Amino acid sequence: MLEPYKGRIFDPCCGSGGMFVQSEKFIEVHGGKIGDISVFGQESNQTTWRLCKMNLVIRGIDANVEWGDSFRDDQFKDLKADFILANPPFNDSDWGGELLQDDVRWKFGVPPKGNANFAWVQHFIHHLSPTGIAGFVLANGSMSSNMSGEGEIRKNIIEADLVDCMVALPNQLFYNTMVPACLWFVSRDKKNHKFKDRREHVLLIDARKLGTMVDRRHKELTDADIRKISNTYRTWRGGIKDKKYQDIPGFCKSASLEEIRKHGWILTPGGYVGAKEEEEGDDIFEEKMKKLTADLSAQLKQRQKLDEDLKKNLRSIGYGL
Repeated sequence: MLEPYKGRIFDPCCGSGGMFVQSEKFIEVHGGKIGDISVFGQESNQTTWRLCKMNLVIRGIDANVEWGDSFRDDQFKDLKADFILANPPFNDSDWGGELLQDDVRWKFGVPPKGNANFAWVQHFIHHLSPTGIAGFVLANGSMSSNMSGEGEIRKNIIEADLVDCMVALPNQLFYNTMVPACLWFVSRDKKNHKFKDRREHVLLIDARKLGTMVDRRHKELTDADIRKISNTYRTWRGGIKDKKYQDIPGFCKSASLEEIRKHGWILTPGGYVGAKEEEEGDDIFEEKMKKLTADLSAQLKQRQKLDEDLKKNLRSIGYGL
């Protein structure tokens, strides 16, 4: 969705480097040159940091990855990235917020000490270049929470016209958490000359019904699902030639800032996209009724058989009906 062809890519909570590897794959698939991007990352866990460096070396990716806590020991204070891709820990309560109450990064409000979600959001925004764009995963609560000042911070970020797109994801996508998640896309320059002017509008995508179960606990987005989401965003931005964006009831909506104000600055896509329109023609109705009637007939026959079996079993022990 971000199309990071050229520029500085940054992940301040990079783990073992998964986001960087995917970015490199994207460039290779699309014929770009590896030297066109510069990679920067930071990881607080020393063991994971070492794994990340090894992961990147094995794949021949030249990157500047530092060890340290991004909040209390930012190793890239002066970095302004063209792309930020990140999957920060959800709802982190032990992030040291009590030590950072007057931090320069909190331009939209001081994040609550008990939840780092909006500390991460503001950290990402702080590190974007004037034309930079960030895409990151957060817990669903970040779209609607009003606890501990989070709603006011979200409101201020929206009113600054930084939010570009929100995607509500299906449940059960992640192996390490069952917390429902969403994607945020934040842009410093929504009037960017490469794309159409998107100022004072936010694209909201409800992708909760997409995906396929791969086992009893986990779901995966198919390639077609991913294309549907990414092409919707790219079309809305004006990035697909000769293709015009249209709202799709039940799936996507380009909401104005005024509409978002009326929703109390809540960014949950389901509240904007409406219900899916279904054409209930005579043929479709007839087909549905045939299926329902056949199902009912099968269930009645099964019930009759169960009744007979029950009577037979009762007779066998001397309690005939």
